[in-house]
Amino acid sequence: MSPLKSKLTEDMKSAMRDGDKSRLQTIRLILSAVKQQEVDTREEQTDDDIIASLTKMQKQRRESISQFEKAERQDLVDKEKQELEVISEYLPEALSEDEIDQLISEAMTASGASSIKDMGKIMGILKPKLAGRADMGVVSAKIKSSLS
Repeated sequence: MSPLKSKLTEDMKSAMRDGDKSRLQTIRLILSAVKQQEVDTREEQTDDDIIASLTKMQKQRRESISQFEKAERQDLVDKEKQELEVISEYLPEALSEDEIDQLISEAMTASGASSIKDMGKIMGILKPKLAGRADMGVVSAKIKSSLS
């Protein structure tokens, strides 16, 4: 069992003992997504696989918050923000803007990128380094502005 999955399981047990229903529900949601991936792929998920799932869940929550705010549904916004907070606890620490810019410039130099056509090369280099640590949409926009 991966260390992250073990931590999630232990935190689920703690939330049950503490009676923290909202945290328990979110952790169960995460473990359910991990289990679903294991069933689909027929192999145990690694920490990297779990981080990829968490990143996807984080993105979904952010989109939901945006939609619920437009619909003026504060109750649902609060629920999604709480879930986002718990999900974020299990992701690696986010990189700062300067660190992201540094990694982008290193990747551009390493790949010899000179035009927007080379964006795929840069993203290929950056994706493993930034997974779960930066919003790839923001990174993509930064790369586009650097190349144009």
